[in-house]
Amino acid sequence: MFAFTVKRIFQALFVMLIISLLGFSIKHQFGDPVRDMVGVRVSVQEREQLRDQMGLNDPFLTQYGRFLKNAAHGDLGTSFIHKKQALHVILAKAPATIELVFAASLIVILISVPAGIFAAINPRHWFSRLTMGGSIVGVSIPVFLTAILMIYLFAVTLEWFPSYGRGETVNLWGWQTGLLTVDGLRHLIMPAIALSSIMLPLFIRLIRSEMMEVLETEYIRFAYAKGLKKQRIWFVHAFKNTLLPVITVGGVQLGIMLAYTILTETVFQWTGMGFMFLEAVQRSDTTLLVAYIIFVGALFVVVNTMVDIIYGLVNPTIRVSGRK
Repeated sequence: MFAFTVKRIFQALFVMLIISLLGFSIKHQFGDPVRDMVGVRVSVQEREQLRDQMGLNDPFLTQYGRFLKNAAHGDLGTSFIHKKQALHVILAKAPATIELVFAASLIVILISVPAGIFAAINPRHWFSRLTMGGSIVGVSIPVFLTAILMIYLFAVTLEWFPSYGRGETVNLWGWQTGLLTVDGLRHLIMPAIALSSIMLPLFIRLIRSEMMEVLETEYIRFAYAKGLKKQRIWFVHAFKNTLLPVITVGGVQLGIMLAYTILTETVFQWTGMGFMFLEAVQRSDTTLLVAYIIFVGALFVVVNTMVDIIYGLVNPTIRVSGRK
């Protein structure tokens, strides 16, 4: 297991190096930050002088080498817009996005697991048919349309929930959280449901199909023959083996959900990393863009590395020693 873990860590570092190279390459192709900083009244000579001071005229490899050296010390550059370290800007926005993804993931788990198990055990039940039909509709509707429909129905028509913003937050050891206030929770409900609509249909169908496949295996039939209770067979023996592919897919989908927060945060004006990313795109803050890509990429790599390690622990049949 140790060799398996070390191998995954080295693979994660290599992937991060590729992500940093691709992200930094955008800096030379995406807009002119000097123009957006100084406007049109500044002369060309002054702009070039400013570009020299910021190191934007240096060769690509020189800039990339300087970036890697600074990144090793936790410095991903200075945001042209905020005049702060890009990493500090991202970390200030991260709590909003992490709480949104956490709430959406919680909704996905609490609904997809019982719904998928029930649909697998009772495939001909009316609720199972309704669930499967609803999951097809859910996969077909884009997240921004779901968000707009929810705003129109629950915020404009029924006036149950606020339509934008993060609401009241409190400082918890430097973490600005809205999970501890009623207003913050009311603002969180609709964005979390809208974001969860991306993954919820997929996980319901995945759990159902995997569970149905496991229920047809020989050891489940043997468990029935031994006279074990159905609940024990379903929730202990069958569901445990159903979790293996779900864990693998879940790690990948969690990273995708982080990316989809851009649409959700835009519609609900949720002041997280996705909203910050669009602002950086509009104002050509290439330093903040590169920092965001690397930060999200690092989260994606860390989550998937942890999923690989957990999968190796859960499934003892995997050869984790690295030998053929």
